[in-house]
Amino acid sequence: MPDTAATVPSPTVRHLRQLLLWPLRLLQKGGGHGRPPWQVLRDLGDASPWREQVDEYTGDPGQFHERHYNEFVTFLPYVQRFLFGEGRSARDDGEQGDADASGAPMRVFRRHDVARVRAWTQAGADPIELQVVHVDLYFFFDVDVVLLNVEVQADGLSLAQAQEMLYRFGRAYPPGWDARGQPLHCLAGAEWLAEDGRVLARSDAHDREAFLQHVAEHRAPRMAAHWAWLLQPLVADHSGEAGALRYRQIEYHRMPTMAYLALDDPRALTRADFIRLGLVTGAGGSDGALPYAEQHVADFEARYCYDRFWSGGGAAPDTRYLCCGHALVVVGRAEAEFYRCGQRGVLAQFRHPHFMIFLIAHFQKAALLMFSDRLVEALKRLNVQDAGSVKRFKRAIRSSFEGFLRFTHRYWFHEVAEQAQARALFHLTARHLELDPLYAEVKERIADMNAYLDADSLRRQANTVVRLTVVTIFGLIGTVTTGFLGMNLLAEAEAPLSRRLAYFALVFGLTAALTIYTMVKSKRLSDFLDALSDERLGAWGKVKALAAVWRNEH
Repeated sequence: MPDTAATVPSPTVRHLRQLLLWPLRLLQKGGGHGRPPWQVLRDLGDASPWREQVDEYTGDPGQFHERHYNEFVTFLPYVQRFLFGEGRSARDDGEQGDADASGAPMRVFRRHDVARVRAWTQAGADPIELQVVHVDLYFFFDVDVVLLNVEVQADGLSLAQAQEMLYRFGRAYPPGWDARGQPLHCLAGAEWLAEDGRVLARSDAHDREAFLQHVAEHRAPRMAAHWAWLLQPLVADHSGEAGALRYRQIEYHRMPTMAYLALDDPRALTRADFIRLGLVTGAGGSDGALPYAEQHVADFEARYCYDRFWSGGGAAPDTRYLCCGHALVVVGRAEAEFYRCGQRGVLAQFRHPHFMIFLIAHFQKAALLMFSDRLVEALKRLNVQDAGSVKRFKRAIRSSFEGFLRFTHRYWFHEVAEQAQARALFHLTARHLELDPLYAEVKERIADMNAYLDADSLRRQANTVVRLTVVTIFGLIGTVTTGFLGMNLLAEAEAPLSRRLAYFALVFGLTAALTIYTMVKSKRLSDFLDALSDERLGAWGKVKALAAVWRNEH
């Protein structure tokens, strides 16, 4: 494919689908009372626009289509149980708080009030209006992570418009502004629209001072207004809004994205076009230049392309998959019926099994980053001089260790399917996300923390044993002395009860005081016993060790 600009008009994207998947860390502060976050959201009722999907598709068993069946059978049994549970129809409708034999570890909530999005890719450019297919929230049992999923579609866009939408749409906040105050690398403007055309929320990316002030005050980014509105009643943890369900950014502000593009002739795209699509770099100039240096993308096809169907034959000819971990893009021929089919073709695969593959990989990464954040927060709150802080630190580390074990056995797997395409796409995504090194790093950190707690517990137990040994040794002297041959120093067996009680109280008090004093001095007494048993140490050295028991150290 040539790298120079073609003289023919820019290709038209007959159909575009874009899916955003935004991982966030969940925090419950007040009002949750230990309930799973999806129960908190569900119990809000009419105060929340989100409604739980009884199943992962439509909530109506009569709407279970062939594409849903194909999605289910794509995965291995243990992945099926993770995604869909067992016997969804038997699941209790309300009060289950965890995953069990009849429920799935994944819960889905959907809102239906957003119909379209109007977007401006550049200041002064004509707006692009896309239909919102659905907006979902994905919750997971026992993992404080939520994934926002937004799917949009449009027909008849130019390739440049599609590239700009892929590049700019999924930005949680602007990373910067130009000299004119226009936001960089994100949409110049965005509006969520209702079915009747009402503007439900709009972006405030141009309000530079608000973003600067928020970071200066909170040391945390401020979410753009249209994304913050879409997540309500979930609120950002550093915002001043009240809310039992709060979230924090857990990854980069650029949301992972999937894209489906149907073109008249995918072969007409240049190598630069594919690189811009696969690495999601936005539209290029009319010269058709590469977005990066040639040596940087020399192995692009080998690293980022899955070209099993990049041929002129087959049901969906000229179909190419591009994956960089952050993005999964499929490009194909619009006239191919199988490519455009939403029930059993490539479009159905893209929206169902391939989306789930992308979701699993990014959920695993988000969960691992969440565990890493927990460790950092536990260390940040640790004050070794405060016994209460030490106890809370131990509980936090133990909880993280237990949660990581449950995550490993419930959600961590290297193979999700035996189908060659699904398997290859998952491996490609996981490799670019570097999931295995991240898992090994988090596992090592948690193991180190847990090993430290175990070592600290053993040290404390050893100190306790030493102190008890010292007390036993010195108490043995008095015990043997007073108990030799059953001797009683005071023959008070026939004395009045009051006198015997007085003697008992006196002896009890003296013995308790001596025992407590011995415990207080047990560390120094232990050092003295070590010196006393050292045959290499002279008599004078042993006397000095005894005197050190009462020496004041400053």
